[in-house]
Parts: sequence; C-alpha cells; structure tokens
Amino acid sequence: MNLDWLRKCIGGILLVSLCFFGFYEPVQQLVNIPNSIRVMQGDQVALPKTASVSAMSSFTNKNVQVGEEKGILSIQGKAVGKDEVVLELAGLPIKKVNVEVLKDFKVIPGGQSIGVKLNTVGVLVVGHHLVNTAEGKVSPGEKAGIQVGDMITEINGKKIEQLADVAPFVQKAGEDAKSMDVVIKREDEIVKTSLLPMKEKGESSYKLGLYIRDSAAGIGTMTFFDPQSKKYGALGHVISDMDTKKPIVVEDGEIVHSEVTSIEKGSGGKPGEKLARFSADRNVIGNITRNSPFGIFGELNQSVENNILDKPMRIALSHQVKEGPAQILTVVNGSKVEKYDVEIVSTIPQKFPATKGMVIKVTDPELLEKTGGIVQGMSGSPIIQDGKLIGAVTHVFVNDPTSGYGVHIEWMLSEAGIDIYKQNHERAS
Repeated sequence: MNLDWLRKCIGGILLVSLCFFGFYEPVQQLVNIPNSIRVMQGDQVALPKTASVSAMSSFTNKNVQVGEEKGILSIQGKAVGKDEVVLELAGLPIKKVNVEVLKDFKVIPGGQSIGVKLNTVGVLVVGHHLVNTAEGKVSPGEKAGIQVGDMITEINGKKIEQLADVAPFVQKAGEDAKSMDVVIKREDEIVKTSLLPMKEKGESSYKLGLYIRDSAAGIGTMTFFDPQSKKYGALGHVISDMDTKKPIVVEDGEIVHSEVTSIEKGSGGKPGEKLARFSADRNVIGNITRNSPFGIFGELNQSVENNILDKPMRIALSHQVKEGPAQILTVVNGSKVEKYDVEIVSTIPQKFPATKGMVIKVTDPELLEKTGGIVQGMSGSPIIQDGKLIGAVTHVFVNDPTSGYGVHIEWMLSEAGIDIYKQNHERAS
C-alpha cells in the first residue's frame, strides 16, 4: 500500500513539473521557433530568445553563421546550401533548426502603368438574349444548355479562336436548318451540345441568343522584371471577366505603356479608380502567357524604366517582411512613377503560396490627397521595405480605401517561372 502511494506521489510530482516546464519561457520560445528556415545568401534571420537559450551551428559551419546579442539569436546565410543550427538549454541540445540558404536574387522593380489586352481561349459567353422569331421569343443558346462563363472552343470540328470565326457557321447552319456541333470548356469540364441558330423576325441574319466576347482589356501596374530572362509580373491578382466574374482563360495577350489621365478618389464603400489610356503608339512591350491568382505574367521584348529605381533590387522572402514603414511605386498622373509611404500593418510568414500575405495602409499625405488611398489600377504596384522588393498591392478594402492587401513577391516570382529554390538546389549540388 505504501509503495503504491509513493508511486502515485512521484507520478503527481512529475506531472505537475511537466506542466510547469511547458510554461517555462525558454521552452515556450523554443516551441515557437520554426523547425526549418529559408534565408537568402547574405541575409540574416533574427529570433527572440531568453538568456537561458544558446545556439551553435553545425560542425561544418559552412553555410550559416550564428550570432547572439542582446537577447537576439541571429542566423545569417553565408553560402548557398543547407545547414543546421542546434538550440541548447542549460547545455543540453533541445531543438534542431534546418536552414536552407538560397542564392541571392535580384529583380528590377516596376511601378509603371500598363495597358493589358487578353485574348481568350475560344470565345467567352457573357450573357443570354431572346431572339424574336416567327414562333415566339427564344434563346437558342440557353435552350442548348450553354451557360454564362462557358468558352466556345469548337464548332463543327473547327477550332474557334476569335469572334469573327463564329458568324459564318451561324449563318450557314441557319440557312441549312441544321444544328451546329458545339464544344464548350466549362471550368475543367468539356461539354458537347447541339445548337440551332434562329432568325430574328424581319431580318435575314441568324442569331444564337448569346452575348459573346473574344478578348478583354484594362489597365494595371508593373511589379517587376528579371533583367536576365526578361520575365515579368504585374497586377498581383487574377483578371476576371467583368460580366461573368470568372477568371479569364488566356490564349495569349500583350501589354503596352499606358498613361493615367485622371483619378476618381475612393471613399468608404466605393473604391476609387485610375482612368488611363493606352499609349498613342500602342507599342507592345511584352506578351501575356499566364493569368493566375497572383497576377499576369510573360516576357518583355524590351527593357522598361521607372526613372526612379532602375537598378536590380534584392527580394525578401515572406518571413523576412516585418510590420512597419514601407513604400510603393505607382503612377497617379501621366506616366511618371513616384514613391509613396505606406505602413505594413500585418504580415503572414507563409510557407505555401497565398494571395493575401500582407495588410498595408497608405500613410503618405500626398497620395491620400490625390487618390484617397488604394484605387483600382494600382494593383501590382511594387512594395519596397528596407531596400528590398517584398511584394505588390493587390486589393483595396471597400469600407476603408486607405488600406488593402498585398501579395508576397516570393509567390509572384514562382508564377513568373522564376524558381529561386531550384536555382539553389542546382548550385548546392
């Protein structure tokens, strides 16, 4: 009986000690330190620590350098490759942090206002309408099961690339009173249907009862380009069709210079907007190969300048971005790129791509006076902090036009086909 009691006492003491140990500040800080860290070559990551926690790099000391000063543990990337740092408590190894040092990478920040023209895959259905036939009002397209947002890619076995490709098929099918075989792309699904055009009363032409479009145009802001590969990224968010609200599937497209003609200021509940026109010469400066949640991407056919920061600039990974002052580059008048102050209100150190990585707030009195904050057309404006490109403006808060979201540059680079991790692996091997 006494032995059982003693065991229970010891067990209880151990349990209470373990619980208190979990609340011990050095232990809590060790738990909060990530198991793996990425750092650019030449950069350092600072981690808070208590005086009881110490660290040492691996025996090779090849890729990283560890420093400790005033309660801060710093890990600096010395050489491209992988290393590890062992954290100690009271002389005992407690935690191992894997460190991957990436090759230092630089891009040229943008800020220029650009005109965007997208050519879609096939033709996009943006609405239905009724054809007033001799038998009554009907929409042949709706009757055939074609929905808003569908892409018509083939008619009678022939590929449809633009709006002008459709009309000859429609007229012939109507005159022959023979339905067309139509192939539709509906998100990730391929749908086949038959569609018989109908003649409007009092007219000689036949109609589908569909509103269709083969391209879209708008304006945005250049975020960055790589001076070596000429790959670029812009906008920071997907381009959706204004009627269907669905992302536009891009066959190809192009970007040109644009000039901001005026600004409609934003106010609570109503986002503002840049009003702009394509440059008079319509000089194409690059193509568009991708329209993704992180922006539009492609390659430039010529160098572009912002006349303010035209030298290659280092980038920051998502976990290196911190709350505090930053700047954006954007155009509010003509084609002149200017720098304005903003505040990084919050930032998320993301391990996987996500579109909303930062919350930013415009603090520059001049920009607030001109635009009221973030306006449509400002999407893609590069965000710079401590001399590094950290991301791009993406969305404005409808109820607070002074604030909005930003995306980390790490994910835009990946979408542009610039794999900073693969570069590291190739170098390390």
